[in-house]
Parts: sequence; structure tokens; C-alpha cells
Amino acid sequence: MCCFTRPVESVSATKIFARDAGAEKQFLVYSMNYRVGEELAMVLPLPVPVGSKENAVQFIDLHDYGEFFVDLQSGFPEPPSKKSPRSRSMRARDDEPLAVVQVGSFEASFVPQVKDFARLDARFRMPDGVWDKLPAYQKSGFAVFKLRKNASSVHPMAFVFPRADQSKLFFPTVHIHDGKVHDTAHFDHSLYCQVGSQYGRTSGWDETPELASAFVKVAKTKGIIDAGAHCYRKTIQGNQKNQDTWL
Repeated sequence: MCCFTRPVESVSATKIFARDAGAEKQFLVYSMNYRVGEELAMVLPLPVPVGSKENAVQFIDLHDYGEFFVDLQSGFPEPPSKKSPRSRSMRARDDEPLAVVQVGSFEASFVPQVKDFARLDARFRMPDGVWDKLPAYQKSGFAVFKLRKNASSVHPMAFVFPRADQSKLFFPTVHIHDGKVHDTAHFDHSLYCQVGSQYGRTSGWDETPELASAFVKVAKTKGIIDAGAHCYRKTIQGNQKNQDTWL
């Protein structure tokens, strides 16, 4: 889910990577282009186990690998006639501010559950009533990334989170860009993943002809990319049902 705490002028070229991280966790990397007129935050609801602690999500600094998705894309050769798509172990008090982590060029926080948004600066909370309209997310945790108004993009945001359902990979693709929940939304998304044998060959996804080590600077990914596995890609374009994506 790509949610913003204030209205945004535009969002495009969203790219998301997912991979099983073992130990009932998942890697997620997120990138986009955007234009905003004020400081705000992007919120990604996460399907974490109920009762997850404030330190349950580990943020990964990829500020020195801004070309992460450029390299991923290069592993999928396009036919000459085909154009690419547009592109803390103890529970804290309820009134204690949530921890803020500096991750490269932005600040990030993990919000364990909806009520904990009250412990963030008001600029970085979703509008009142939004979560009441999305009952499916009442048990979610939330990764919150504070964005600067004078930037149009950020280096890839990356983290690993515990999963409530270890049988699926999660891609946050629901949109809230204007403070309202719409049934449909405009998608400009490229989804990438590496899948283990438990997922099988994914129908409808493109597969790289080579292993990731051939086109990704694996050491720079800090364990996110499996050098000895292929990568898969799926694009979602145009007006679509406004929902998250699972694999």
C-alpha cells in the first residue's frame, strides 16, 4: 500500500522488490518518483504478526546503491521493437514517541499498530478516519518514511519485516494519494521478486535468462538479493482495482 499523509501532486514509476528472508521474514525494497508541496510521509502497511514489537522491522540503508532497480531492470532484455513501460525488546509506554531511524537520506519509523500513530508527529499520520475505512489493516504494522518537499525521488527504501503468513510474498500496491480510499487507482508499477521452490514457477511473470549475479551488484544489496537465483518481473499499468498484490 502506497499511502501518503498529505495530498501529493504526482507519483510515478513505482518499483517494488520482494524476497523471502528466512526465519519467517520478508525483504522489501521500494522506490518511486514523486512531487509534493510540503513535508509528509509515505506509509506502507505491513502484514506482520499481531503483537509485533517496535524493533520488529530492520531498515536497510541502500543510499550507496541508488541504481538497485536500474540494475534489476537490466536483467530483463527487451526485444528491439518493445518499449519499456513508463516508467526495543520491552513494550514502550503508549505516550512515548516512536523511535526514528536515519536510513541514508530519509528518516524511518515502524508503527506497530494503528493506535501508535498518535506517537508520531502529526504531519506523518494518515488523515483521521482512513483506517476505519480499511478494516483489513487494523491488525497491520506500518513502515513510515518521511519525505522532503524539495526532492522528487529517493534512493530505494529497504527493510526486512516479520510475516504473519509465511506462504506468500507481499507487495504494498494499494493507493491513498489524496486522503481518500478509492475502489480503483492508476497503476504505474514494476514488481520484482526472487522466489523459492515453495512458490513454484510464477505464471505471467518475466524471468531473467541469467542469475542475479550477472547484472546486480550483489554485495551492495546487503543480503537482499540472492546471487544464485533468477529474478522475476511483472508490470501493472493503467486503472486497476485498488488492492495489494500477493504472490
